[in-house]
Amino acid sequence: MSSVGEVEVAGVVLAGGAGRRFGMPKALVEHEGALLVERAARVLADGGCSPVLVVLGAAADEVRERADLTGAAVVLNPDWNTGMGSSLRVAIDALTSTDADAAVVMPVDMPGIGAAAVRRVAELASPSALAAAAHDGRRSHPVLLGREHWAGARAAATGDAGARGYLRDREVALVPCDDISAGFDVDRPEDLPRADT
Repeated sequence: MSSVGEVEVAGVVLAGGAGRRFGMPKALVEHEGALLVERAARVLADGGCSPVLVVLGAAADEVRERADLTGAAVVLNPDWNTGMGSSLRVAIDALTSTDADAAVVMPVDMPGIGAAAVRRVAELASPSALAAAAHDGRRSHPVLLGREHWAGARAAATGDAGARGYLRDREVALVPCDDISAGFDVDRPEDLPRADT
């Protein structure tokens, strides 16, 4: 396991959705020669996270067949159709058996986020940390959840909200990242050109 300083930081890619608005699971969307799920896992690893967990759901077999997720652990979410919250719960359940002190969480559909943003947010990692990248002054991704918050975030993760409700009621350190990343998500095919480098 690698670490950021003396703190062990895991990475989580939430990639279980069907991508209904996009027309296909976003994990399988190809952009600049790689699938979005491959890119997200690589960004977390390059940002210093280990282990890296990838939560799959819709089209999981096809994703496993097509994606190069070497070095990442794949976790299946059987309830993926209930929303992102269930994928976060699956990830937290898998993380509890690791030695990680914190986890950096990002959805699969944010190709504007790179390893530099992951590293910047992960610098705040501790078991009690709550932090997130800020884009245009607003909380964005990636999100850092210290281990002490995992149970609470898991309990609050319902529907498509993920950890949003849990974070809303707590003090979250915002880490400005506009200079190194873009905080948009790709909901439709026409959004992809915004991620061109």
